[in-house]
Amino acid sequence: MRYLTQFFLLCLVSVACCCGKPDTSGTETPAAVAPKAVSVAPATVSATAAAGQYEITVTSPARPKLEIPAEAKSWLSFTDGIFKDYKIVFTLKVAANPEYEERSANVTVSASGVSAVTLPVTQAAKEVIKDPTLADNDAVARTFELGLGWNMGNHFDAYANGVANETAWQGKSATQATFTGLKAKGFTSVRIPATWMGHIGEAPDYTLDEVWLNRIYEVVEFAENAGLKVILNTHHDEDHGENDGNHWQNLKGAVDSEEINTQVKEEIAAVWGQIATKFKDKGDFLMLESFNELIYGNQWSSSSNTEKKCAVINEWNQVFVNAVRATGGNNATRWLGVPGYAASPSYLQYLTVPNDPAGKIMLAFHCYDPYDYTIGEKQLPDWGHTGTAYRNGEEEIKTLFNSIYTNYTAKNIPIYMGEFGCSMRNKSDAKAWAYYLYYLEYVVKCARTFGISPFLWDNGANGYGQERHGYVDHGTGEYTSTGEEPVKAMARAWNTTDAGYTLQSVYDSAPVF
Repeated sequence: MRYLTQFFLLCLVSVACCCGKPDTSGTETPAAVAPKAVSVAPATVSATAAAGQYEITVTSPARPKLEIPAEAKSWLSFTDGIFKDYKIVFTLKVAANPEYEERSANVTVSASGVSAVTLPVTQAAKEVIKDPTLADNDAVARTFELGLGWNMGNHFDAYANGVANETAWQGKSATQATFTGLKAKGFTSVRIPATWMGHIGEAPDYTLDEVWLNRIYEVVEFAENAGLKVILNTHHDEDHGENDGNHWQNLKGAVDSEEINTQVKEEIAAVWGQIATKFKDKGDFLMLESFNELIYGNQWSSSSNTEKKCAVINEWNQVFVNAVRATGGNNATRWLGVPGYAASPSYLQYLTVPNDPAGKIMLAFHCYDPYDYTIGEKQLPDWGHTGTAYRNGEEEIKTLFNSIYTNYTAKNIPIYMGEFGCSMRNKSDAKAWAYYLYYLEYVVKCARTFGISPFLWDNGANGYGQERHGYVDHGTGEYTSTGEEPVKAMARAWNTTDAGYTLQSVYDSAPVF
């Protein structure tokens, strides 16, 4: 009886379970029906000039394949997808178009047993960058107030044994003749890089050495007497991985430690407060620039934590602005300059304009492009479209300056090129010398065309080769033995207003060997 009862209960459970199941026999997903032909969506691809990726959906009775014609394989490629239910999605990759002409290709999509289909791909031509009609705004006006500038490099920024020294790196002392000579040669502004290490007292006052401050004041007056605009900064106080305690603008330390950041900001405020106080009665010819090329340790490029690094620089720039404005006098309204990470245009997007009641802030960047031609070890033999080593040189400079103009100057955000230059070439090498002169003339003419004031780097190093940038004698204001031709080429590029002398005419006059 017990067994019969168990059997009966088991039957009830089975019936209940069977009754509880829905009948799905009539709602199963039907199998995909094989298409009779290949179809492609979209039917055509119209690509922009920039590099891009485009999804191509192919329906086919058998696994399809894409075939790119041989002549288009340099700019077209694709990645495969998964073929399921007679469909597959390919990713078509289109490289940037480097030419100023549209290009096209017919990609073939085929499958076994059916006719192939053609997928037309067209890519727009690279945009022609036209010379702009410069905006009628304060940023453009400020560009032409500064004009063509010159850096007194490796001079007051030089140092030895942790102490800034005027003659440590080039042995010349600046005189009134230095600046009178610069003015006569077509320069309208000078940037005086100044290092302050070894001349700063202990915390909390960080008192500046009066002798050093007075000497820099005297040289600024030399420039003033010559009728030049002046930019004065703090220069090699930046720590580029030395970690020696002398380079007190320690960005790495400040990024990694808020305690160090606070200490550095206190020193910035104290140092700039004293410099600004010394110059508070000087006129608008004088502009103060916060820093030079701040980097994290020895990292000239930043691949991680970039926003944090640049945020600290933005903090420091604000401290600088506040310290200068607080001293009153003409400092309440004089122009101030601020660079971003490494003073590189690659990081301008992270540089914010400090809050400023006077609204007279200029952003700063440096340009030694391309590195392998200008200051790198390779010292390429030529540059530009008529050469062989760097044929797209003009295009890169023009693209950069156009982006600077479009994103800043045209939007009334003043900006200047605080350093540019190229290592001197051997004048007895006709080809190297011709391309060298052409590079300098083109860069300066391009800067003027796009409303950017350029400041030539002159480190007083005579001769030729890597890091030789001697154009004007720092002690006498006379040309160096090879300085006259390049300076005249740059002065011509900036100061010539003849309608027939354009960026295109400079381009068309490139050397041919």
